[in-house]
Amino acid sequence: MAPMTAMSPQDLHFEDVVLGETFVTPAHTVTDEAITRFADVTLDHSSLHLDDALARSMGFPRRIAHGLYGLSLMEGLKSKLRLYDQTSIASLGWDRVRFRAPILSGDTVRVRFAFVSKRESSKPDRGVVIEAATLERQDGTVLVEAEHATLLRRRGT
Repeated sequence: MAPMTAMSPQDLHFEDVVLGETFVTPAHTVTDEAITRFADVTLDHSSLHLDDALARSMGFPRRIAHGLYGLSLMEGLKSKLRLYDQTSIASLGWDRVRFRAPILSGDTVRVRFAFVSKRESSKPDRGVVIEAATLERQDGTVLVEAEHATLLRRRGT
């Protein structure tokens, strides 16, 4: 199925999820300022994320973003599609997270994800949906890959 972007449905319920359906988020450019703010919020001030010279000495062209910044950015970019704005009950977590390539300041990134499974919950008003997601650089390089479980409302409940 072709990726969906501008005309993505909003407020998907569990019943609306089509396995294999793929979505692509809008692009976002990573900046030094954003990396620094993430370091401040998380208290992770490792020089690799804040010092271009040190990052170069470690083999990178410049500072790199935290891996968890990339994972957090994945969720934020997905939320721009508003697929679950009023129907998501909770994130149940991320699995199979892999940091495949460094996220560099200046990279323009996007998220591509597809629904890979779904199951009813023990409660009749909700179901669990699993997405396979990748954070990709503008050249198509996969930076982060993971699976995300979301608890969604069911229709009529």
